[in-house]
Formats: sequence, structure tokens, C-alpha cells
Amino acid sequence: MAQLEGYYFSAALSCTFLVSCLLFSAFSRALREPYMDEIFHLPQAQRYCEGHFSLSQATSSVQRILSTVTLAIFPTLYFFNFLYYTEAGSMFFTLFAYLMCLYGNHKTSALLGFCGFMFRQTNIIWAVFCAGNVIAQKLTEAWKTELQKKKEERLPPVRGPFSEFRKILRFLLAYSTSFKNLSALLLLTWPYGLLALLFCAFVAVNGGVVIGDRSSHEACLHFPQLFYFCSFTLFFSFPHLLSLSKIRAFLCLVWKRKLQFLAVTLVSIFLVWRFTYAHKYLLADNRHYTFYVWKRVFQRHEIVRYLLVPLYIFAGWSIADSLKSKPIFWNLMFFVCLFAVTVPQKLLEFRYFILPYVIYRLNIPLPPTSRLVCELGCYAVINFLTFYIFLHKTFQWPDSPDTQRFMW
Repeated sequence: MAQLEGYYFSAALSCTFLVSCLLFSAFSRALREPYMDEIFHLPQAQRYCEGHFSLSQATSSVQRILSTVTLAIFPTLYFFNFLYYTEAGSMFFTLFAYLMCLYGNHKTSALLGFCGFMFRQTNIIWAVFCAGNVIAQKLTEAWKTELQKKKEERLPPVRGPFSEFRKILRFLLAYSTSFKNLSALLLLTWPYGLLALLFCAFVAVNGGVVIGDRSSHEACLHFPQLFYFCSFTLFFSFPHLLSLSKIRAFLCLVWKRKLQFLAVTLVSIFLVWRFTYAHKYLLADNRHYTFYVWKRVFQRHEIVRYLLVPLYIFAGWSIADSLKSKPIFWNLMFFVCLFAVTVPQKLLEFRYFILPYVIYRLNIPLPPTSRLVCELGCYAVINFLTFYIFLHKTFQWPDSPDTQRFMW
């Protein structure tokens, strides 16, 4: 039976490939001239073939291609593509839903969000993020109109501590109390609302979000997960987030706003002290890299977790700084969803950071080619090492005859 299944699978792939070839042939016969956006793409390809790589338009295209290829081999994601895990399907449908949201196809986006939710239940948060993206766009438009109105009226600027925060808060209160605004948002986001209701029904019927071993996936307020995510992002995006100029800018800002950073540091130390959890799998499963990170860094000495707080703060600031080109309301939606998807997780596992990392990485300004090449090279080296270790550096547990392998 297993052998027949293999034949059926091969036949299905062969048929799919054949149909694709026939369709490509049909398209080629029907379209003898460039169609729609091909008008722009074909000249670029022709310039590449002629060896003209110095054009600014071509450079931009090279950057986009490099960025796509780099994300395609992002180590933690790329690794799990070769195992029967939910990462590939989860990533595909969630990013597809986000793309449809950006195109304004919200019904399709919600449907794809449902598919992503079927792969991993916490993906409902990224469906909410898609709705939040729509809301953020409308809020940004209204906020710009509000600022322009105040500029034309020449109203005196509001000064004092947290003045910008107070202005935004007043704007949000005024916007949310308008029936016209709320009805307009509802007309745009109702497909995501239906998906949220479906999720609530699932939780009610299932008795919770988790399917399977609930005792090992209990929710908690694990605030340091945000710090771990920031460190993870700083490590994998260091060509974009780490530089001497960034460090100097950060130190100057710390010196300029000593009291604010002191308050942030004290709060962060408190969160590390009061809300750090070590899941039983993290302490016992020596197949995962997180086991060794925890053992050799965090368990080396009690004070280490507190000494890392300045690094967490720098990483968080650097991430926020790299997103400053995005509207403030988009940033608000992203960080709220990031909080919701990471903090309730008791287990520290790098897989949980993949989706928020990729969404973050897709939304930073297109980096220079040199940084993308550096990032791509580092990813290639990390992938080589992780695959080599996984395939060739095996070991066995004393109480099990099975071969064990190191992995993310």
C-alpha cells in the first residue's frame, strides 16, 4: 500500500507538471506581445541579458530579487520546509492573505487567513493584523487630514511630556466615537470579523485554542518572549539593524532621554525577574538549539538574564527605528499582534518567531545591495552548518534506540 501511495504521488506530480507545461504553451501561443505588466518586465530582462546592470531601475529589481531569495532561505523557515511541519503551509497562506489584504481583496484575504488558521491556530492573530492593516490605513489618512487642518488653522502646538501621545489618543477617541467612521471600517473589515467569530466558535467547541497536549501548551504571561524575539531579529537582520552609526544614535538618544530609558530598563528588569519561565521541554529536549542557548547563556549565572536587558532595549529600539517609514498606526497594529503571538507562549522555540520576523522583514525599506548580499551569505552559511549538523552529527539517548538529531 505504501509503495502504491508513492506511485500515486509521483503520478500526481507528473500530471501537474504536464498540465503546467501545456498551459504555458497555450499562453505563449495566445500572447505574442507583452501583456499588462510584461511591458515593464521584459525590457528589464532584455537589459540584464545585454549586461546592463548599472541602471537604477535594474538595481532596484536586483535588490528586490535578492531580498526575496534571502527570505526564501531564511534559516529557521528553510530548515522546516524539509520536515513534515506546519511552517510551510502556515507561512504560505498567511503571507498570501496579507498580500490579498494589501491588494484590497479582503474576502479572499479572510478566506486565506482561515486556511492559515487551519495550519496553526495562533495565525488568527495575523488575520486580525490584516484587518488592523486596513484600519491603520484609514486612521493614517484621517490623521494626515487632521494635521493639515491644524496647520491651516495655525493652532499653537501642544507641548509637554508625552504631548504626541496625548494628541494621538485624543484623535483616536474622536475617530472611534464617529458612527460614520466605524461603519466605514465595518464595511471594509467584516470578512475578518466573520473569521474572528468562527475562531471564537472553535474555541468554545474545542474548549480552548490548543489541539492536542494542552498540558504542554498552557498560556501564560511570558513577557521576556518579546525580548527573545528582539534578540532573534537582531541576530538574523544584523546587516540592517547593527552598525556603528546605529549604536552611536542609540547612545546619543539614551543620553538625551536618560529618565525615559532608566524607566524602561527598570520595567524590563522587573519583567525578566517576575515573568521568566523555563518550559519543561526547553530544559529536557537537547535536540533543539534553544536547549543549549538556555543552558550555556541563561543558566550560566542568575545575573546573566539581567545583564542582557540593555541588549534587549537596543534591539527593540533598532527594530522600531527600522520601521519608522511605516505609519504610526501600522506600527501600533504590528506590535500589538507581535505581543499577542509571542507573550502567551511559555515555551521558547525559534519556530514561533518565524512569521512575525518575516512580516517585519518584508516591511522595512528595501536595503542596499551590499547588505542584502551580506545577509544572503550569512543565511547560506547558517543553512549549510545546520543541515550538516542535522544530517551528520547524530546521537542517541541512553533510553532510546532511535537516532536523534540537532535542529532549530
